[in-house]
Amino acid sequence: MFTGLIREIATVQSFVGSSLTIRAKYKPNIGDSIAINGACLTVVKVLGDGFSVELSPESQKLLAIENYKNEVHIEPAMMMGERFEGHVVQGHVDTIGVIKEIKNNGNSYDVFIEVEKKFIAYIVPKGSITIDGVSLTVNDVKETVFRLTIIPYTMKETLFKNYKKGSKVNIETDMFARYVAHIITNQKPALTWDEVDSMTARF
Repeated sequence: MFTGLIREIATVQSFVGSSLTIRAKYKPNIGDSIAINGACLTVVKVLGDGFSVELSPESQKLLAIENYKNEVHIEPAMMMGERFEGHVVQGHVDTIGVIKEIKNNGNSYDVFIEVEKKFIAYIVPKGSITIDGVSLTVNDVKETVFRLTIIPYTMKETLFKNYKKGSKVNIETDMFARYVAHIITNQKPALTWDEVDSMTARF
């Protein structure tokens, strides 16, 4: 489990085959889970100045793999008893989004991201979403595009500063929206709206 609060912007030392080697200040242990650009991966080697993780063919197929070079976001998994901040993030990337526009408003930035239409059902206005490991709040949702508003600090201190129109990003949608949508879709007989309200109230 993660929070979507980036611990460090680390540097990719190499990415050969399935092995991704990261140069970072953070020192994990072998077997630790760590989110790299929002994808939960397992540390398989610890080095003097970083660590290596494995990306399966399935992971490489699902992720915006072209972003696993130069700099990447990293966040270690939460430990039991730590203070919970940010959002509830699993490190399970659902899809790849494409940045359609970044609008500078002076004291903030509006970022418009397009996804396949089937994933819009899991993107909720004022709900949470994770972009390359950064947990953010959704402002507006259209047919295939949603809008985020980012403060200058986030723009400066994350890889959002490097994004432009056409950039691809890893997206993890709202976990609770996914669960509710799955239950509703697969429930036989169909749930009533009273039951749906009762379920959402628990979260």
